[in-house]
Amino acid sequence: MSNFEKTKYMFHLPQGMIYLDGNSLGPLPKAAAAHVSDMMSKEWGEMLITGWNKAGWMDLSTKIGDRVGRLIGAEPGHVMMGDTLSIKVYQALASALDLNPTRRVVLSDNGNFPSDLYIAQGLLKSLGPDYELRVVNPEDIAENVNGSIAVLMLTEVDYRTGKLHDMKALTAKAHAAGVITVWDLAHTAGATPVDLAGCKADFAVGCTYKYLNGGPGAPGFIYVSPQHIDSVSPALSGWLGHEAPFAFDLDYRPGSGIERMRVGTPPVIALKSLETALDIWDLVEMRDVRAKSVELCELFIKEVEARCPTLTLHSPRNAAERGSQVSFRFAEGFAAIQALTARGVIGDFRAPDVMRFGITPLFINESDVLAASVIIEDVITNDLWDQPEYHIRSRVT
Repeated sequence: MSNFEKTKYMFHLPQGMIYLDGNSLGPLPKAAAAHVSDMMSKEWGEMLITGWNKAGWMDLSTKIGDRVGRLIGAEPGHVMMGDTLSIKVYQALASALDLNPTRRVVLSDNGNFPSDLYIAQGLLKSLGPDYELRVVNPEDIAENVNGSIAVLMLTEVDYRTGKLHDMKALTAKAHAAGVITVWDLAHTAGATPVDLAGCKADFAVGCTYKYLNGGPGAPGFIYVSPQHIDSVSPALSGWLGHEAPFAFDLDYRPGSGIERMRVGTPPVIALKSLETALDIWDLVEMRDVRAKSVELCELFIKEVEARCPTLTLHSPRNAAERGSQVSFRFAEGFAAIQALTARGVIGDFRAPDVMRFGITPLFINESDVLAASVIIEDVITNDLWDQPEYHIRSRVT
């Protein structure tokens, strides 16, 4: 049995469902329910508040941070878990701006996840009218990196197309111009190999509910490079990021190293759930995950294009430029995704017309890809999406 056959068995996958949406929410590790229940009964139930010390709850954020760090090429002791990705984006961007105080421009692209742009807009507005968020096309990023830019803030993989930025090249170009980098790894962590240390990235953030399978609302993470960790000033100076939180000083003093990037109370139950997913990740190497992902994505593209000529590939055709998702454009993409969902193939839709499919080798194999392609062909070529119920939009698409 191959490693991927083993990992597929370790997830709960509903019978009759082909789940191609792990890029939005990973499936449930089979061990998670018992592991969390055990924590709740034996630790929370029996230890109550003493669990912070006896069960090591306070250490979870850094211990699990190192386990996530292995998957993103981070140095040990430089990843902190906790809070949401949006909070971590704010924290990283504010800290990066503080390291470049004479500059006022944040550069990003229109393929960045809108939430990151919203966070930047709100932060820059609070800093004053001299600050600017400059948004360009993804392909125009490199030519817009110059000495006027304070921070380059990018999501490494475009959430719509799956286009993969060249982190190493763009970080080197940014540093040559005196620019601090903030990388969002929401669609990268657990999808493609990342080498934060090798690329000399300044900051990185990400979530754990997508490819890392931590569960809905699983905590975010933040990475700070060794170059900055002892000098960075956390804008969100939370109680637990204090040098001595239980001294209850009225003035903030940052904790040592990555400890200063703590904000709120660690989400212990969520971190315990994430532990079970990381146990699965311990069985594989990212290079093998990437190789299998490319193989499955290529098969999916080949099959869908041959069967559905009315769909237009929206992801880069070159696998080296693509993350672990495949997107197709279709005028009635929303209705088509609803029709596919009704037939057990779960993808998702992104406005205005993008049908998006996550290819996740830990639980998706060749048989799943081929079976999904046949159902997609049926839905598209026979216009099965053209039913009133498939045009009704729920709150989450």
